[in-house]
Amino acid sequence: MLLLAGLTAAAGPSAAQTRASAGKADTAVFAGGCFWGVDAVFRHVRGVTGVVSGYSGGGAATARYDVVSTSTTGHAESVEVAFDPARVSYEQLLRVFFTVAHDPTERDRQGPDEGTQYRSVVFYRTPEQLRAARAMIAGLEHDAAYPRPIATEVVPFERFYAAEAYHQDYLAHHRTSPYIVYYDLPKLKRLEERFPTLYRP
Repeated sequence: MLLLAGLTAAAGPSAAQTRASAGKADTAVFAGGCFWGVDAVFRHVRGVTGVVSGYSGGGAATARYDVVSTSTTGHAESVEVAFDPARVSYEQLLRVFFTVAHDPTERDRQGPDEGTQYRSVVFYRTPEQLRAARAMIAGLEHDAAYPRPIATEVVPFERFYAAEAYHQDYLAHHRTSPYIVYYDLPKLKRLEERFPTLYRP
């Protein structure tokens, strides 16, 4: 994912965090490579009420795209997903994450993007999310869903920092970009095909 140097990361709570604190939604945080495609996938899931691209796994001082891109900050490009548990479960979001949003067998990379900031991570916020993530991985491995072992890390959530404004809802604003066409639009097609009842146009 190649871009010009970024702007400063937004400060304060994200939109997803604000909605969650109001009691209207639960939240999940996933990292699965470049956040553009993961962001786009979850924006098209019914029951998702908000998606924010950002950084998790590192500190506030280095939560900027130009610094995160050096693979030295500990961050992973992440998405914070606000969702209505009455309409879509955390387990369903995990299923989408592991089977549509990215390849969970790739370590420190996704597609053409390499570096620790592109690693696969479930940042669990509650013991229930931890149990669900571990169960999902165990089930996929038991079913030999992939020819290689799953490399996804399951780690406790600490902080999420919203990315620069130009990263938000990136696919919707750059649908003809070669990167989007080759790597991210196919994810939306897979979402529609594999989860037709969850897909939201």
